[in-house]
Amino acid sequence: MELVLNTFGVTLSRDNEGFVIVTAEGKQRIPAEGITSIQMSRGAQISSDAVLLAMEKEIEVLFVDKAGAVIGRIWSPKYGSISTIRKGQLAFSFSKDALEWIKEVLRQKIENQQALLLMFRSDNEAQNESVAKSIAKMEDHREKLGKLDGDIVADVAAQLRGWEGQASKIYFDTLNIFLPEHLRFQNRSQHPALDVVNALLNYGYGLLYGKIEGSLIKAGVDPYIGILHRDDYNRPVLVYDVIELYRVWVDYVVFSLVSQNSITDDYYSVKEDGSYWLEPLGRRVLIQSLNDYLEEVTNVRGISRSRNQQIFLYCQNLAQKFKKFDE
Repeated sequence: MELVLNTFGVTLSRDNEGFVIVTAEGKQRIPAEGITSIQMSRGAQISSDAVLLAMEKEIEVLFVDKAGAVIGRIWSPKYGSISTIRKGQLAFSFSKDALEWIKEVLRQKIENQQALLLMFRSDNEAQNESVAKSIAKMEDHREKLGKLDGDIVADVAAQLRGWEGQASKIYFDTLNIFLPEHLRFQNRSQHPALDVVNALLNYGYGLLYGKIEGSLIKAGVDPYIGILHRDDYNRPVLVYDVIELYRVWVDYVVFSLVSQNSITDDYYSVKEDGSYWLEPLGRRVLIQSLNDYLEEVTNVRGISRSRNQQIFLYCQNLAQKFKKFDE
């Protein structure tokens, strides 16, 4: 369970082996058992005793900005790794194996996007025809990604970004036709979002970034050593690589909410510069919807696991892949 504290003035303190949340409405005690992370937004407060309890129980504490991005993290000293994983990670990043890995990540991303487009098919033949054409175009880009060859990622990095970017543009343009007309957007906009759908996507991706970074750290992997995304100062660039496998989960949650016409003016605000930002209600609904989706248990290759567990196991397997490069 993820504990989310995003109400201004809320405080979190310790009570023996549990936490106490204090708001204007009163107090609530929550046992530490079962909590996997604590998310703190601006205006929320946490006591040092509560931080120490979180560390004892190996509960990560995340501090997020108004866009949902993690700007600070406290984790248990038990998270960590033997140096062979990090040494191997560096060796891997300059190998041909890294190129094959990132090619497969991007190919899988496009395949996931194609699958989501198929889920949004309807009784409208014109829409279904658009979906079929888009999937065919995306498949062409996916095949071109697979055929790229080089000794290291840098040899074909521009082509990798180009084919992936073109496939993503086709994908979002096609998803857009399934939205209520007044919520359709011109383009993907990130910093800042220029419409409410992009504000929801950006916030959802921010939440997912935090979860993936936490899983990498727990697995002993350095999130600051990337493969395709590299050399960004003070940025967890490996997270930007791994998230490509899972972005579609945020897309599904956001587009499901929007297509149900459940978004109201209370979900967001528009600033003087035309940027869109989620308000507490919008953040609360999105956080709850995404967390529910990630905790949902699905069957993968005959094994039932939550999507959160799938992310963590992937990061563990990645750590083992890196470790072999130092053996």
